Amino acid sequence: MTDTINIYVEQDNGERIALEAPTDMGLSVMEVLKANEFDVQAVCGGMAICATCHVEVLQSGELPEMNDDEAYMLETLPHATESSRLSCQLRVNPELDGLVVRIMPEA
Repeated sequence: MTDTINIYVEQDNGERIALEAPTDMGLSVMEVLKANEFDVQAVCGGMAICATCHVEVLQSGELPEMNDDEAYMLETLPHATESSRLSCQLRVNPELDGLVVRIMPEA
């Protein structure tokens, strides 16, 4: 088993930027995005109470179930789609290898 996975961030022009994420550190996708200097506010620090790490999942393997806090926050967002998630609630693990996300606007 590998110690890293690839996560891709799709830009507005369709280009996909590959990020390598370690699977053995308990990081969230939000933390990986911030570490790679993507513009993700993450004001609440990963507590699922601000929604400033909102992403649209374009392609994925098995995603974890959404908890009630995440679902509630997503319901309040004007740009939420059926494939929206809070990146702070997605923990990096081997099942996320190949995940493709688009960072969504805050307003």
